[in-house]
Amino acid sequence: MRLVLLGAPGSGKGTQAARLKTALGVPHISTGDMLRAAVAAGTAMGLKAKAVMEAGQLVSDDILLGMLEERLAQDDARAGFILDGYPRNLAQADALDQLLLKIGQPLDAVIKLEVPNAAIIGRCEIRFKAEGRADDNPDTVRKRLAIYAEQTAPVADFYARRGKLQVVDGVGELDQITARIRHALQRKPAVTD
Repeated sequence: MRLVLLGAPGSGKGTQAARLKTALGVPHISTGDMLRAAVAAGTAMGLKAKAVMEAGQLVSDDILLGMLEERLAQDDARAGFILDGYPRNLAQADALDQLLLKIGQPLDAVIKLEVPNAAIIGRCEIRFKAEGRADDNPDTVRKRLAIYAEQTAPVADFYARRGKLQVVDGVGELDQITARIRHALQRKPAVTD
């Protein structure tokens, strides 16, 4: 299974990907986790990414695509993967399609978790207090939601036109949301104009 999870920051993509990876037998690949690891390690890329992330901005497409290509070349991703946090814009979606075509692993499905902004801000405030992640600061989250609406939301239409998109209600108990995703993966999405 080659799956992309879409949704606004704080919509539960990472939580659901972690729950799905065992059931689907594929790795959860989070560009956010890859970036946070680079920041924690203090790499040159990590230091650049840190400044961008703390300002509520998105890391450049070239950096993310390069990291992703290296990750997809690893043995555990040959049977598939769950992408979380990528693609974030139409250019990334197109670049991802080209990369997956090049490596012979086209996407099977795209799930978009639909969660109201007020619920997302509340979730991120809780996570900010518990984990202290700079990108979960309420002001930063509001900026990230605005960027998501402008840049990432159109990616859903990109995949809907290709017959890959399923929209899933991302509000509720974790088990309910996971069950909705698994049910959506069994359905054939409609192609939209």
